[in-house]
Amino acid sequence: MGDERTGDVQTSGSEAVVADTKDWTWTIARACPECGFEASAVQAPEVAERVLSLTGPWPAVLSRPDVRRRPEPGVWSPLEYGCHVRDVCRVFEARVRLMLAEDDPRFENWDQDATAVQEGYAEQDPGVVAAALAEAAARASSAFDEVGDVQWDRRGLRSNGSQFTVLTLGQYFLHDLAHHLVDVGA
Repeated sequence: MGDERTGDVQTSGSEAVVADTKDWTWTIARACPECGFEASAVQAPEVAERVLSLTGPWPAVLSRPDVRRRPEPGVWSPLEYGCHVRDVCRVFEARVRLMLAEDDPRFENWDQDATAVQEGYAEQDPGVVAAALAEAAARASSAFDEVGDVQWDRRGLRSNGSQFTVLTLGQYFLHDLAHHLVDVGA
């Protein structure tokens, strides 16, 4: 089966992106062999700054001439990854704020693959995505920067029952940001 292309855009057609159904929560306990990021080594006061440093390369990634090209069928393009990282920042900002406002909140399920299709990640404007990603990263960084010393142990639950503290949520989030830089070769 071939891919349908419009310019540099490789549309999903019959070559839809393979859904990521892995449970990545293990990355808060040990280093990721794929990207090398060791989330558990990140201390609470570092989270906010690391959000900014791990999202800093995205404007350059999103200005690449081949930003819309998928490296292979079933794998997101740099543009699609950029949209995902923007939305990850938004989701994690909301989750940390919820954890600070409520006792033991349960996070709504977020289907990243469905969001990519519904929001048309592959068709978005890379410049607009870069600006929105920077804004979302700044807001997420600010949310973690506002966490008080005694609040890092507050808990929250993902829809599948995985439990996080504010610190482990931040570490998990940072792994996601680091991993996607490797995904796009940045």
